[in-house]
Amino acid sequence: MSDPVRITRGSRAFRAASFALFLAGFSTFSLLYCVQPLLPIFADAFHVSPASSALPMSLATAPLALAILAAAALSEGWGRRGLMFVAMGLASLLTIAASLTTEWTLFVLMRALAGLALGGVPAVAMTWLAEELDPTDVARTTGLYVAGTAFGGMSGRIVTGVLTEWLDWRPAIAIMGILGLAAALGFRTLLPPSKHFVRKQKVGFGFHIKAWRAHIASAPLRMIYGLAFLIMGAFVALFNYVSFRLTVAPYHLGQAAIGFLFLAYIAGMISSSLSGRCVDMFGRKASLFIGLIIMALGTALTLLAQLIVIIAGIGIFTFGFFLTHSIASSLVGQVAEETKGHAASLYHLFYYAGSSLAGVAGGWFFAHDGWSAVVFFALALMLIGALLVHRVDINNITSFKKTLSEPESPSV
Repeated sequence: MSDPVRITRGSRAFRAASFALFLAGFSTFSLLYCVQPLLPIFADAFHVSPASSALPMSLATAPLALAILAAAALSEGWGRRGLMFVAMGLASLLTIAASLTTEWTLFVLMRALAGLALGGVPAVAMTWLAEELDPTDVARTTGLYVAGTAFGGMSGRIVTGVLTEWLDWRPAIAIMGILGLAAALGFRTLLPPSKHFVRKQKVGFGFHIKAWRAHIASAPLRMIYGLAFLIMGAFVALFNYVSFRLTVAPYHLGQAAIGFLFLAYIAGMISSSLSGRCVDMFGRKASLFIGLIIMALGTALTLLAQLIVIIAGIGIFTFGFFLTHSIASSLVGQVAEETKGHAASLYHLFYYAGSSLAGVAGGWFFAHDGWSAVVFFALALMLIGALLVHRVDINNITSFKKTLSEPESPSV
């Protein structure tokens, strides 16, 4: 019996799936990053340092990174759609609970638990795309999914910033939790059931360890994972602490204005949607270098004093980041011929580990030498990323599959 026909562009199922995954991206990234423009408020309200004020961000992304590994393993036996729905709903409820807490430790704990729950979405969503879509549409559709995550991250930050200025930060976070619940329900209604998912029976822990080890053994995948760590680290370091710079002299921006700074994500939505076309024109390796160069240019511009130049630099940096991230994440599914969920989970593990570790490290640099130190820290991460890309020939995708598939071939 032949495999069911895969979902192709232009079909009704494709449109429904695209919007469902857009809602998944919106829910995940709006809930995860809605607190980012509020770090100066947390520092004042809870009497903590700038580095400590980043804990609601960093301690949400750290458990998320680990939970992604567990979610990818669980999805092999439980299925993709149900796991993503439960993760989105639970994270939304925990976000609402966090808005009601008055103790700093409890607030950070609620954020950490929400991050833990959200681990059930990103890697599983990428796996669903690789399994259910026509292979010719995967790269472009991954770009569209990443564009949805960019919209979620942008809207979560902007809505929270504006609502905080109008109301207070607590109702602002609660409203984001309610919107996350609505997105979860819409996702569950729209996403088509999996037709190419094969439930694995009696899968032991050893199977998952073997799958992860096989992917780590692939030099191209190691490069992609390292690049994910570095670019996300630079991204979070810049966005975490730019608000500290712009809320004081000589800028004195209000909370709503800081929120609107994240309109820079529109540039990311554009670049992620164009990532497939960029690869078609320039190839994988050159496209990654282009993304990193754009990121570095935007970062350097933020060293200048003029507010309009700083905003432009952040927009350019965001354009380059999402271009690089879209290309790197789409490569995972192409490189990993088997156990794609495990390969995607490792990508997100490194991606969010970069977010968590560099988010805190950026606070240390900011406290010791201000914004310029944060900028040079981010530029150093991008330089290391460029060196990683330079060392691996990612244009020869066939050899990657052979390298990865050989350790996977014995039955388990």
